[in-house]
Amino acid sequence: FYLTSFNVVEVLKGKVRAGVKSQGVRSALVVFQFAISIFLIIATIVVYNQLEYMQQRDLGFDKHNVLYLHNMDRLGTNKEAFRNALISRSDVQSASFTNNTFPGINNTTVFKSARAEQDHIMGLFYADYEHQQVMKFKMVTGRFFSKDFPSDSLGIILNEAAAKEFGWTDPLNEEILFKGGGRDQMRLKVIGVFKDFNFESLKEKVRPLAMMLGKTNNTLAVRYQGNPKAVLLGIEAQWKQFATGEPFHYKFLDENYDELFRAEQRLGRIFTAFSGLAIFIACLGLFALAAFTAEQRTKEIGIRKAMGATVGGLTLMISREFTWLVMIAFGVVVVPTWFAVNWWLESFAYRIEANPMVFLLGGVVAVVVAWLTVSYQSLKAASTNPVTSLRYE
Repeated sequence: FYLTSFNVVEVLKGKVRAGVKSQGVRSALVVFQFAISIFLIIATIVVYNQLEYMQQRDLGFDKHNVLYLHNMDRLGTNKEAFRNALISRSDVQSASFTNNTFPGINNTTVFKSARAEQDHIMGLFYADYEHQQVMKFKMVTGRFFSKDFPSDSLGIILNEAAAKEFGWTDPLNEEILFKGGGRDQMRLKVIGVFKDFNFESLKEKVRPLAMMLGKTNNTLAVRYQGNPKAVLLGIEAQWKQFATGEPFHYKFLDENYDELFRAEQRLGRIFTAFSGLAIFIACLGLFALAAFTAEQRTKEIGIRKAMGATVGGLTLMISREFTWLVMIAFGVVVVPTWFAVNWWLESFAYRIEANPMVFLLGGVVAVVVAWLTVSYQSLKAASTNPVTSLRYE
């Protein structure tokens, strides 16, 4: 619209020049474009840093090399025989029946301390004696379920958050009242406390969790070693021997947790795409503006060269004003970006801190991109023969 608004006669006479008003509009647009680009560059880096932190963070147990096998009820009375067959394999370290697959918890229920009337809401899942060997929970105090203690059928193990919820100083001397599954109220002895682990999303703090001994669970958690594909093929062959014609359904524990980060991964890809697009558009405008500015200053450049100015000095002179525009864009956007990324990070219970170096990196990338964009036009204008430049009208 601006270009087509020129007076035709003035254009044909070559008298079109940039006024103060039009120059201000162009500069404002460059600042606006690069402010958006810098915001997206910084946001992209922060999103990927947070995603990497979540994927690498110690969850409190070993999520790697664990395979969940479902449909154990299809085996009928052969469940235990199937497990024993798996354990006998050299690539299977241990196997445990459970009613829950992490992340997440299938059951949340109410417990009471035997010494108080206050209700406490906790997550609950059932497992057998081998579950610690598979999941590698870390015990803080007490012990895990053991076949050496028949009374463990009325035992319960809590996480640190649950012990804190009850306000106990010595959990091993406490009992819990529990009524579930249509049964009479049970008095359960606390036999151990395991270290808090992230059994749900990292966006949530670890909440109270209890584990009880169960013998009728229909999910088998298997800790394996070696190549996952080879292990899976061997286990599937074993399954077909015990459950002919039944579907073989499995899931890897680490893949379950990776699915929690799908939204963040999509967000990272979106920011990356928009960052590239925004930078490209900003560079197009900057390239055209640099060409326009160099054209306007052709005679000035010729005079300066005739007076002894070097190509490097002229290139720096032309590029300097665009560098200032990018730096102004950085100054305008840095504070809103700081608040925006911190607001996003607050949605995670476990998160990185917004690093000032990331913001500085975003500004440096924008300046470098601007310099690379302008440098061609600047060098072209600065390298022009001064005789040709002084003849320019």
